[in-house]
Amino acid sequence: MRVHTIILGAALALTVLPAAPPAAAQGTLEDYRNAATVRQRLNGLTVGVPDAPNWIDGTSRFWYRLSVAGGHEFVLVDAETQQKTPAFDHAALAEGLSAATGAEYTAVTLPFRSFTYVQDGEAIEVGAAGDEWRCSLADFACEAIEEEAGGGGRGGGGGGFGSFPIDRNSGPPRVSPDGLTEAFIHNYNVAIRPVAGQADAGQGGGAGRGDPSHTMLSYDGSEGDSYQLQSIRWSPDSKKLVAYRQRPGYHRTVYFVLSSPEDQLQPKLDSMFYRKPGDVLDLNRPVLFDVESASATQIDDDLFPNAYRISSVEWRADGRAFTFEYNQRGHQVYRVIEVDAETGAARAVISEEVPTFFNYRRMRTNTRDSGKQFRYDIDDGREVIWMSERDGWNHLYLYDGVTGEVKNRITKGEWVVRAVDSVDVAGRRIWFEASGMIPGQDPYFIHHYRIDFDGSNLVQYTEADGNHAIYWSPDRRFYVDRYSRVDMPTVLELRRGSDQRLLAELEKGDMSAQFATGWQPPEVFVAKGRDGVTDIWGIIVRPTNFDPTRRYAVIENIYAGPHGSHVPKDWSPVSNMQSMAELGFVVVQIDGMGTSNRSKAFHDVAWQNLGDAGFPDRILWHRAVAERYAWYDISRVGITGGSAGGQNSTGALLFHGDFYKVAVSSAGCHDNRMDKIWWNEHWMGWPLGPHYEASSNMVNAHRLTGRLLLAVGEHDRNVDPSSTMQLVKALIDADRQFDLYVQPGGGHGVGGQFRQRRDDYFVKLLKSR
Repeated sequence: MRVHTIILGAALALTVLPAAPPAAAQGTLEDYRNAATVRQRLNGLTVGVPDAPNWIDGTSRFWYRLSVAGGHEFVLVDAETQQKTPAFDHAALAEGLSAATGAEYTAVTLPFRSFTYVQDGEAIEVGAAGDEWRCSLADFACEAIEEEAGGGGRGGGGGGFGSFPIDRNSGPPRVSPDGLTEAFIHNYNVAIRPVAGQADAGQGGGAGRGDPSHTMLSYDGSEGDSYQLQSIRWSPDSKKLVAYRQRPGYHRTVYFVLSSPEDQLQPKLDSMFYRKPGDVLDLNRPVLFDVESASATQIDDDLFPNAYRISSVEWRADGRAFTFEYNQRGHQVYRVIEVDAETGAARAVISEEVPTFFNYRRMRTNTRDSGKQFRYDIDDGREVIWMSERDGWNHLYLYDGVTGEVKNRITKGEWVVRAVDSVDVAGRRIWFEASGMIPGQDPYFIHHYRIDFDGSNLVQYTEADGNHAIYWSPDRRFYVDRYSRVDMPTVLELRRGSDQRLLAELEKGDMSAQFATGWQPPEVFVAKGRDGVTDIWGIIVRPTNFDPTRRYAVIENIYAGPHGSHVPKDWSPVSNMQSMAELGFVVVQIDGMGTSNRSKAFHDVAWQNLGDAGFPDRILWHRAVAERYAWYDISRVGITGGSAGGQNSTGALLFHGDFYKVAVSSAGCHDNRMDKIWWNEHWMGWPLGPHYEASSNMVNAHRLTGRLLLAVGEHDRNVDPSSTMQLVKALIDADRQFDLYVQPGGGHGVGGQFRQRRDDYFVKLLKSR
C-alpha cells in the first residue's frame, strides 16, 4: 500500500517537511537566509531606473520618478529645451510633509509614487500617511484635503466567473434619447410609457392589455423566457428599440465547506454561480420594436445560432441599422452582425470562420492576457478596421462596411500586431504596437509604429533591442520611449514625433552595484522547438552565489496558459524566481508552443490539447541548455506552477515522467471539464469530447511517476478546489504516492506556509537526489 502524505496547513506541515534540512545537500541555513533576504539585499542597488513618464496637460513638460541611492527622486523635463530639473525641492517637501503628518521623510524617501500639479503649478497634491495632501511649492506647507461630501471609494468589478448572475431586470427604466419615453419590463415583457408616467413597472402585476398607463410592445415573454431590461437599446431618433429575450441556461452552483472560519467554531457553507464546460448557456434573441405602431420584428437567427455570447446592441448613428457581435459556441465562428432597422434583415458585415479557435478576447497590450479581437467603425460603420489571424499572423484589415468585402490589408508579414494605440480617421492613419518585425530581436519585444489605412507609409518609432512603451505629448510633437530587457535596466529617451530623432537620452539604469553582490541578471536562452525550425525563448535565473564548477538541479517555473505569453521581458531588480534559486537551484521559465503572441500555428498547438503544454519544446530547450553548460544537471529537473501552471506541472509527471522528477502544483485545473467555462472552452472547444479526457490529469493519474506535492486552498473561487480533490482520489485509487497541502480558508494563491513547503519539497527531494 502506498503512503499518501496529507499536509493540512502550516502546523502539521512542519512535522512532515523540515523547514531547514541540516544536510548541505538538502539546503543549508545560509541558503534559506539568502532566499529570505534576497529581495531586501538587491532592491535599490540598481539606480537611474525611471518609472513611466507623465505628461502635464496643455504643456510640453513631463515628470517621472527615478531610482537613486537610498530611494527615489522626481524629475521634470521640458521637451522643448530638453532641460531636466527636480520636479520640486525634495528636501523642503519632505520637511513639510513630515511636519504635517507626524511621520519622518527624507528627500529620497517621500511616501508617494505619483503626484499632481495644481494651482497652475504652484502646488502639488500627494498621498501620504493614509490621507491626501496639498503642498505649496512656495513655502512647502502641507494641508489635508477634505473629502468631498457624498464621496466614496471605487466600486469593485462585477460579473466575473465568481459572481452570481447579474439581474438584468434591475435598475431604472431605459429612457429614450429625446427624453420623452421610457421602456421597462412588465410581466416579463417590454412596455413603454411617458417619462412622467407613474405606472407600476414591477414584474408581478399592474396594468395589462389596454391599460392606458403604458403601452405593451411584447406579449410573448414569460417566466423562463423573458425580456431583459439591461439589454434595451433605443434608436437615436427614439422611434425604435431593441431588446433581448432570454431563455436562461443551467445555473450551476459550486459549494465550499469552510472548515475553520475565523468568526465561529463550526464550519460554514459558501457557494457561487460558476459555469463549466458543456453547461447549457443562456439563449438571447434580439427583437426589434417600432414604438409608434407597437409592433415587434423577430430577427432571423440563421447567422447567429448556438451563441456562446451575443454582445450588447449598438445603433448606427443615423438609425439605419443596429449591430452586435456573435461568438458561436466553440469559438470557431465570430461575426459582426448588422440588422436593418426597417426590415429586420440581418447580414454579416464580417465573418471569421476558423478550424481551431478565434481569439475573441478584447485586444490588449498585456503580454500575459493578449486578446486579439479589435474592431473600429469609421463613418458610422461604412468602413471597419478589423483584426484577424486569417493568414496565420495577427494583422489589421480595412473592410467595406456596406459590402462586407475586404478593401485592403493594412498590415502584413510574418510578425504580429499586438495593439492599436490610436486611430486618426481624418488623416487615415493608425498608431499600433507589433512584435517580431525586427530581425535578430526577441520576437516578443513590443515596438511602436504608424501606418496609413491603405497599408502604405509605415513609420517605426522604436528600434533599440528591448521591450518598448512610448508616451506621447498632448500635441504629439514629442514622445518618450521607455524600454528595457530582463538583462538590461530601463532606458528613457526623448524623441521628436515628426522624424523620430533622438533629442536626449534622459536616463539609463546602472546595475554595477547589484553586480558587485555576485548577482547576475537572468540569461535569455533560445533553442529550437519540436519542428527543428521554430525558436523557443526562455530565461535562466542563477543563485547570487553561483559557482560554475558545481552541478545544479533545475526547477522550471511553468505557466502555459494559451491566453498569453509568460516569460518576463522587462527589467526587474529581483526576479520572482530569484528566491527559489537562492536555495541552490537554477530556475528557468519557457514559452513553448501553444502560448500566444507568435504565429497562429504556434498558438494552435493548444487547441483541444491543453495537456501538451508545450512540453516537447520545453524538454528540447532544457537539453540545449545542458549541452552548453556543464553545470546544468538535466538528470535533476523539477517543475512548479499554479492555476493553469498547476495543471501543467502535474501533467509533467504524468506525461513526461521520464524527464521531470519532482513537481509542486498549486490550485490546478486538473480536468478542464471542472474549471470555468470561458477559459477552458476557448482552447478545448465545444462540444466536449475524448480530447478533454486525453488532457485530464485525473483520467491519467495512474501514469504518475516521480514525487508530487499538490496544494489547494479550500476557498479557491477561481479554480474549483474539487478539481484537486478529485485528482487526489484518482491517485489514491491508482495506488500512487503523492503529498497534499490543504490550506483551510485559502484562496487561489493557497496562502499559509505553502511557498515554504514548496521550497522545502524541492530541497529535500530534488536537490538531494
